[in-house]
Amino acid sequence: MSVLVVGSVALDSVETPFGRRDEVLGGSAVYFSASASFFTGVQVVGVVGRDFPEDHLDFLRSRGIGLDGLVRVPGRTFRWKGEYGFDLNQARTLDTQLNVFETFAPDLSPALRKLPVLFLGNIDPDLQWRVLGQMEHPSLVAADTMNFWITGKNGSLRRTLSKVDVLLVNDGEARMLAGEHNIVKAARAILALGPRRLVVKRGEYGALLFDADRVFTAPAFPLPALFDPTGAGDSFAGGFMGYLARAGTVDSRIFRQATIVGSVMASFAVEDFSIDRMRTLSMPEIASRYREFQQLVHFDDLPAALAEGTISIPAAG
Repeated sequence: MSVLVVGSVALDSVETPFGRRDEVLGGSAVYFSASASFFTGVQVVGVVGRDFPEDHLDFLRSRGIGLDGLVRVPGRTFRWKGEYGFDLNQARTLDTQLNVFETFAPDLSPALRKLPVLFLGNIDPDLQWRVLGQMEHPSLVAADTMNFWITGKNGSLRRTLSKVDVLLVNDGEARMLAGEHNIVKAARAILALGPRRLVVKRGEYGALLFDADRVFTAPAFPLPALFDPTGAGDSFAGGFMGYLARAGTVDSRIFRQATIVGSVMASFAVEDFSIDRMRTLSMPEIASRYREFQQLVHFDDLPAALAEGTISIPAAG
């Protein structure tokens, strides 16, 4: 099944302790689609200006990403500029220029409306709702959001969430949306708003997958080199949704695998600036790292005698 993603296509300027890049390819829809394209077909809905480099579009096409829904209009492309400190956990935004993205109003073609899997990137909840209203019968809908929309358009966001199957947010956003400090209580409150599953992205601490009955945790991969965390969450979402679309079924086992796949893709995304790691990444590398994730969380059962309480445990001291 193919995935339709609606989100930003941008030119980013990023500085980390390990280097600097100016006006490189970025945006939530770009990171998502580059990641998801390793598993399934992807169609992008977005907007760029006349100044957007054609070679960036050529790269997306080389990954088999459909650009029928990406429009080029007069004006300048959305730009973001940020920097990271040594902990790399939080970006400091230095400049945001919405430009043509400020008046973005998605209008889907008949073919795009029929796609079975939809991911609503981190855009205005009213635009997310507009897209939802144009879809015919999607079998799986997922969404992302951020603090700005949680505080500024909470009513619109809750309306959208009532029609969403999966919400993907970070832990701070989950707490803010639910009004709960405890992440488990926050998850329960968010699931009560409509989503059947919640993914909480926790950066260097991994990810949590919640549904009505279970909690699943995926670790973060311990990397020896991490250059640029921009787009890690969107790369996670792309791997997660791409794997779900490829699987075709959405039971608990598949969702757990998808969570690990998302973590795998995020771990690759941060190994270089922009989407440069995705340019050289291969499926054998993805499969190998997936197996490494399995080893990270594998452990054996307790000895039978200890588990059954038939042996004594020596007292301390």
